[in-house]
Amino acid sequence: MKILITGAAGFIGFKFSEYLLNKNYSVFGVDNLNNYYDVKLKKKRLLELQKYKKFSFKKIDLKNSKNLENIFKKNKFKYVFHFAAQAGVRYAIIAPRDYINSNINGFFNILDLSKKYKISRLFISSSSSVYGDLKKFPFKENFNLQPNNVYSLSKKFNEDLSKSYSNFYNLNVTALRFFTVYGEWGRPDMFIMKFINSANNKKIFLLNNHGNHYRDFTYINDVTKILYKLLKKKYKNNYEVFNICGNRPIKILNVVKKLKYLLEKVKIQNVKKHKADVYKTQGSNKKLTNAIGKINFTSLDEGLKNVLNWYNLYYKK
Repeated sequence: MKILITGAAGFIGFKFSEYLLNKNYSVFGVDNLNNYYDVKLKKKRLLELQKYKKFSFKKIDLKNSKNLENIFKKNKFKYVFHFAAQAGVRYAIIAPRDYINSNINGFFNILDLSKKYKISRLFISSSSSVYGDLKKFPFKENFNLQPNNVYSLSKKFNEDLSKSYSNFYNLNVTALRFFTVYGEWGRPDMFIMKFINSANNKKIFLLNNHGNHYRDFTYINDVTKILYKLLKKKYKNNYEVFNICGNRPIKILNVVKKLKYLLEKVKIQNVKKHKADVYKTQGSNKKLTNAIGKINFTSLDEGLKNVLNWYNLYYKK
């Protein structure tokens, strides 16, 4: 069985590729290796994957439909996991066109080719940001979505387009709404990695909203196990959507305290709330656990220690 992973050099794409390879699956990864964040980190991830005999990789931009179709033609993929996207909620304010080009145009090519080549099931990466700044918690999959920026709008559009394809063409699709994924090999533009980098490089860390907001942090190794169970699951419906989360929001200020305890002294400067940020994310995982069974989530304390151990061994500069 061969599986296509888009965004294989990205955080979740890399970790799930690694998980599948350890389960002896054949993985074909694609990525455009853009420079939104440290390309060296992306290349290090690829080097880890290239240690496996059953891993293949092609640098490609998903907007190039001809090159992408050649990959589908030459490989008989059973499943596709689409993680490739222009990331970053705040960056969407600066460069909205990047999100239209990548998250919508590139996504359409994946969706259409999955239909054409009769993929058994397409798994698409969505985001907790599609809920917007709702005040009713926890967020459930059947809530009315209120995306409030180009990034979250692109993710909602992808879900809507996928559902349409599922209805009209019987394409099997599972949408994955990720909630603040963190862990080893994580993105350096995300809160936890930014904080650790600031401490290591003795730079001032800018703490938005004085740390007075909440996030439903989800550890990457829990995410990969969930994805694998969703891959193995037998579905009754063509189209499904799941929150990928622990339903355990924590105040950012409390995360700061935990990191300060584990790290050397960190200089912190409080700044006002960023206009792209929401006050709180908290996802219900009841539908998820009903589908795949009980999930033993990693505690934040253990997850943070694992991240720091990895950082000191592999990434510290």
